[in-house]
Amino acid sequence: MFVQQVINAIMLGGVLALVALGLTLIFGVVRFLNMAHGELLMSGAYIGLVVAATTGSVNISGGGAWGPFALGGQVVHGGVPHSADMKRAGMSWVKIQGHYGDDLSAAINNAHSLGFKILLSVVGDRGSVMNPSYQQQFANYMAGLASQGADALEVWNEPNIDREWPTGQVSGANYASLLKVVYPAIKGANNGTIVISAAPAPTGYFGGDTCGNANGCDDRPFLTEFVAAGGGNYLDCIGAHYNEGIIPPDRSSGDPRDLQYGPNNVFHSRYFPLMISVYSAAFAAARPVCFTELGYLTGEGYPDLASTAPSFAWAATNTIANQAQWLAQAVSMSKGNSNVRLMIVFNVDFTAYGSDPQAGYAIIRADGSCPACDSLSSVMP
Repeated sequence: MFVQQVINAIMLGGVLALVALGLTLIFGVVRFLNMAHGELLMSGAYIGLVVAATTGSVNISGGGAWGPFALGGQVVHGGVPHSADMKRAGMSWVKIQGHYGDDLSAAINNAHSLGFKILLSVVGDRGSVMNPSYQQQFANYMAGLASQGADALEVWNEPNIDREWPTGQVSGANYASLLKVVYPAIKGANNGTIVISAAPAPTGYFGGDTCGNANGCDDRPFLTEFVAAGGGNYLDCIGAHYNEGIIPPDRSSGDPRDLQYGPNNVFHSRYFPLMISVYSAAFAAARPVCFTELGYLTGEGYPDLASTAPSFAWAATNTIANQAQWLAQAVSMSKGNSNVRLMIVFNVDFTAYGSDPQAGYAIIRADGSCPACDSLSSVMP
């Protein structure tokens, strides 16, 4: 921070020196004081800003004060019933999923009273999100959450699939149009609130290197389009989801699912290191990555995944011990990676276990134990 302020001071001093030299030169040659000198400087600044904005090269500094890597957990409601376990695991953040219009002030206040910072991930009406007037209404709501003290806000959720975004309008550029409205509203209300872009669904289902499928877009081309549309200037951190691991997080190959689609199908979202590098590279490492969901599914202690949740049967061999070990390893790796600033464990205490086996991701297990709390505490003292 001190070094950055020194650089800012040098840059500003240089501009003022050029202005002074210009005034001196003109007065010395023509013996006339140019009173429009300041206006010319201002015009040049605005022209430079417009050119930079249209070419996608503006580097807007984030308003949130980061500090070191931080760990948190997503909870089922704002009461945070397992706050003691979370603190034992070294968590200092709590995440709540909300919807446009929800009164989340109590959740914000409760998190702060318990000593946590709070991330609110908020989605709105899928059918209205491309309406400019609705975007402004949504921006005003998010600004209200910032003014109430939300420490971080994730703007929408997985906008690269039509479960969350209008069919036929899924693209990184369209999501950027929303963020361009929401970001300045949040910062205007509370410059200290960290703005996190919506984590795209990590998928290779739609194929190709561009967004063209009406139903969705793979995360890599989605992020590429988003950055090309200037979206990278309207966030402080890149939202990411990692929740389909079946091997240790330090591995960059060897997932058996790769073989289902041929020897050249190594998909980045299956490998924790590859996901960090892909997401960071999309923004030329100009923004850090925030994992707003990172979890390992295990059906241990619950009915068989293959029969209860067939689409999640890929995690059938994961154990509670794997979950605890791999979460701690992912945290340890992130602490040593300057490109990662926040990790939210998905999840702490969900209990639903059906076709979407959320309880299988929970670190508070069916018997009330929390082996992952112990392993995380060893790397987050």
